[in-house]
Amino acid sequence: MGMGRTSLAIALAGTLAACGGGGGGGNSGGSIGGGTAPTPTATTASCSLSARQDFAKSVIDEWYLFPDLVNNSVNKANYSTVQAYIDALVAPARAQAKDRYFTYITSIADEEAFYGSGSSAGFGFRLSYDTGQNRVFVVETFEGTSALAAGIDRGAEIIAIGTSSSNLQTVASLMQNGGAQAVVNALGPSSVGTTRVLRISRAGVVSDILLSKTEYSLDPVSDRYGARIIDDGGKKVGYINLRTFIDTAESDLRDAIAGFKAQGVTEVIVDLRYNGGGLVRVSELFGDLLGADKVGKVFSYTTFRDSKAANNSTRTFAAQPQAIAATKIAFIGFSGTASASELLANSFIPYLGANTALIGSNTYGKPVGQIALDKPECDDRMRVVAFRTENANHQGDYYTGLASVFPNTCAAPDDLTHQLGDPDEGAIKAALDFLAGRACSATTSAEGQRALSVAPKRELIRPQDANTGEREAPGRF
Repeated sequence: MGMGRTSLAIALAGTLAACGGGGGGGNSGGSIGGGTAPTPTATTASCSLSARQDFAKSVIDEWYLFPDLVNNSVNKANYSTVQAYIDALVAPARAQAKDRYFTYITSIADEEAFYGSGSSAGFGFRLSYDTGQNRVFVVETFEGTSALAAGIDRGAEIIAIGTSSSNLQTVASLMQNGGAQAVVNALGPSSVGTTRVLRISRAGVVSDILLSKTEYSLDPVSDRYGARIIDDGGKKVGYINLRTFIDTAESDLRDAIAGFKAQGVTEVIVDLRYNGGGLVRVSELFGDLLGADKVGKVFSYTTFRDSKAANNSTRTFAAQPQAIAATKIAFIGFSGTASASELLANSFIPYLGANTALIGSNTYGKPVGQIALDKPECDDRMRVVAFRTENANHQGDYYTGLASVFPNTCAAPDDLTHQLGDPDEGAIKAALDFLAGRACSATTSAEGQRALSVAPKRELIRPQDANTGEREAPGRF
């Protein structure tokens, strides 16, 4: 969860950046601050592996939310990377599903580039794989990218990958022999100029396409389908799909909700199905924009370990000129939905109760957030789980996902035969049914929540060593 509270940054004297970091797989991320990315000028000694490991350990010793779940007996000399040492230290917390790769070390420059504008290098699509058939699909394509320019969009299947047409490897063989990481490796490094030939099936037509990775910025709310008003039998329903919680999301969110307000919309579908998190303050703003009638009421509580309790805080809904008073909200979430996305959804449960639902499948389960401490001479940013978040009812321990706490759940598919924003798309159709009181398999029973917790048939592809953009926008390549 990329949890970036401005209040926390002030409380921590500007030395830390608070974040929730994305969930998933063997990785995680998020940030609010940190200034201009430095140019490392370190000496060999100050940036030696040992010195960097010591820095990571000192951060964990001072700030880690679960100090009793740190393995202090591990020997740093047994680990060849900083991250491997971190993983060993927090293994006890990970075993309890309280820190699933949420504590990590990353690049200051890489993180700030992403949180400033969503900038990264890639083909410009988001990929998922069918867990039972070893097939890889494009679930979303971003604007201004080489993939969209080549006509590759939601629903396309990647059949084979190669550096040229003469050495294509089938995705089926890659998945069978090396799992999703083999597909990641075949797609090549995340650097400008990397080229690959992809054999693509689009609507049954197979073609080979040469693509190059380019630098592009992620539009948080797509101009193609990210925000719209759906006419559902004469009732206006607002639909908004937020890709990630980054700085540039603020204006998109304000514009979208202002459009809803102008049309008198009070029922909303918030589509966070691929949103791995980001800045907490953007999540808070989103809450404000949907909660015009809740100004001054508790949005969330933030709680640190006992020794850092002075940093605890309560965030209340704030007035925003574009805000609406949403009376009913359907949150669309899947296994890639994490962190700041879960924080937003959880914060409305105390107020809307049965008038809110989780549509899709279970979410990732990350009710904790990170702060960041930097070793700038090495371009090292240490992200450490340091606080937990709760809603106004002090409900927050959804480590198994939001299905365990939502008053209503409604199982629905991630339907690749329809574009996002289309009212006939499976999850959106189910959300409309819930809002209208039509049957959508919505249930408040424990059985229904367990059904949503069943592993989905499709998972976003996540690199083992993900950068910030891949953590917060999972499946992005």
